[in-house]
Amino acid sequence: MQEDYPNFQELNAEILAVSVEGRDIGQRVSDLLDLQYPVLSDADHQVTDQYGVYNLLGDSLATPSVFLIDLDGIVSWEYVGQDTGDRPSNAMILEQLRNLSASG
Repeated sequence: MQEDYPNFQELNAEILAVSVEGRDIGQRVSDLLDLQYPVLSDADHQVTDQYGVYNLLGDSLATPSVFLIDLDGIVSWEYVGQDTGDRPSNAMILEQLRNLSASG
């Protein structure tokens, strides 16, 4: 995501990563990867539970997921992985953003 972050910004989109491991782990990952977007802590799993992706695979983690949320707070597209390696490509996410921008 970091590599394509400028492409997301060009489409007026913001990336927010969510860590269920707690703020310290999220900050370490952010620092290690030199992420330019925020990594939010969801150690109590309120957000990931609400989106139905916490412990979905029985591993006490959040399933790899992407939610495109518009300025009104409406989820306009989502991708929820079916296993730990199932993630949408950045190209797929950017395509969805472009489609949403064109239709909106």
